[in-house]
Amino acid sequence: MGDRRDAFAARREQMGFTQESFGAAVGVEFSTVGRWERGTLTPQPYRRPCLAKTLDVSLDQLDALLTPNRQASTVATEPADPAEADDMNRRDLLRLFSMTGALLALPAGETVLGDVDRLAATAHAGTVDTAGAAEFAQLNSHLWRVYALSPTKAQVLPLVRAQLGVLSDSLRRPQTPTIRQRLCELTADLFQLAGEIFFDGNRYTDAAHCYTLAATASKEAVASDLWACALTRHAFVAVYERRFADAAPMLDVAATLARRGDPSLSTRHWVAVVQAETFAGLGDFDSCQHALDTAAEVQHLRGQVHNGGWLRFDGSRLAEERGTCYVTLGRHDLAEAALVDALQGTLTARRKAGVLTDLAMIGVHRRDPDQVVTYADTVLTTARQTRSGVIEQKLRGLQPHLASLLNDQQIQRLDAEITELVGNRAA
Repeated sequence: MGDRRDAFAARREQMGFTQESFGAAVGVEFSTVGRWERGTLTPQPYRRPCLAKTLDVSLDQLDALLTPNRQASTVATEPADPAEADDMNRRDLLRLFSMTGALLALPAGETVLGDVDRLAATAHAGTVDTAGAAEFAQLNSHLWRVYALSPTKAQVLPLVRAQLGVLSDSLRRPQTPTIRQRLCELTADLFQLAGEIFFDGNRYTDAAHCYTLAATASKEAVASDLWACALTRHAFVAVYERRFADAAPMLDVAATLARRGDPSLSTRHWVAVVQAETFAGLGDFDSCQHALDTAAEVQHLRGQVHNGGWLRFDGSRLAEERGTCYVTLGRHDLAEAALVDALQGTLTARRKAGVLTDLAMIGVHRRDPDQVVTYADTVLTTARQTRSGVIEQKLRGLQPHLASLLNDQQIQRLDAEITELVGNRAA
C-alpha cells in the first residue's frame, strides 16, 4: 500500500475539482485520480504537463505535490498499469465506433473501397464465407464465456477490441447480403459485450456508445431480439444513474421489439425485469409488480431460453431482482425475504455483492449497525478483489445513508474503508 498524497488532493480541491471532474479534465477515470491521491499509482511522465497545467502549477511544483506524505514510499511508476492500458484500449475502440458506424450506414451493396486496385486487393484477400462467419460466431461466444468467468472484466477488452476490428474489416469488403447480415449481427453481439465491460468499469458514456452501435447493427441484421437487448442495456445505463423517466420510453420500444422476436427466447421477460426496476424508481408499485410477474413467466418456457451471451436471462435471478425493486420502493419487509432467498442460489461475485449491499441498506433503515457491517464488509472484500466498478458504485450508493449511524465505531470504520476505496465520505 502506498503513502497518501494529501497535498496533491488538496490542490485539486483548491482548484474546485472533484475527482470525477479532474479525471475528465486530464483524460483519466476518477478511480485513477483516487489511486494517485492514495499513493498506489504514480502518474506517467507524459501526463504530467497536462496535470501541471490543470492544477496551475509548474512541473517542479507538481513533483512536490506528488511527493508522498512519508518519504519512504514503496510506490514506483507503473509502466503497464491496467488503468493506462484501459485508456489505450478505450481510444482504439472509440476509433472503431466511428468507422463501424459509417460502415453500417452504407447500403448493403455499396463498397467503401476507393479504387480498382483496392477492390482487386480485397477480392484477392477473399470475402467471408459461411464457415468463416461460423468461426466468428464461435469466437464471440468464447469471449462472452471469458467475460463471465473473469474476475476483472477489463482484462477482456483487448480481445473484444481485436475481434471487433476483424469484424469491421470484414464489413469493409463486398459481401453477399446474407453474409453481411450475419456480420452485422455478430458486430451487434460484440458491441454489447464491449458495453458490458465499459459499464463494469463505470464508463457509462462509452457503454452507451457501444449499445447505440449494437442497436444500429441489430437493425441492419433484422434481428429483433438482439436489437431489443441492445436497447434494454442502453436503458439500464439510465436506470443505474437513477434517470428512470429517461429509461422508460426506450424500454417500451425494446418491449415492442421483443414481442416481434423469437417467442422461445427470454428476451421479453428480461425487458420486463428492467422495466420493473424503472417502475420501482418511479415509485409505481403496481406497475413494478406487474412487470415482475411478466418476467416470472420465463419459468414457463421450455428448452434453451437464452444464448449465454447477449441474452442470459433464465429466471434464476428473479429473487434478487424482486429484492432490489422492493428496496427501491421502501418495502423492506418484502425485500429482505426475496434477497435472503436469492443468496441461496448460485450468484456471480458481482450479483452477490448487489444482494448484500441491498441487505446492508435494509440494515441502515432498521438502524442496525451489525447488519450493515456484516453485509457491507463482504462487499468491500469483493470490490477489492475484483476491482469491479459496478460493485464500487453499489458501495458509493450505500455510503451517504451511513451518515445517520456514524456515532457507531463500526460504521465509522466502514465509512473510512469505503472512502479509501471509492473516494467518497458519508458526512
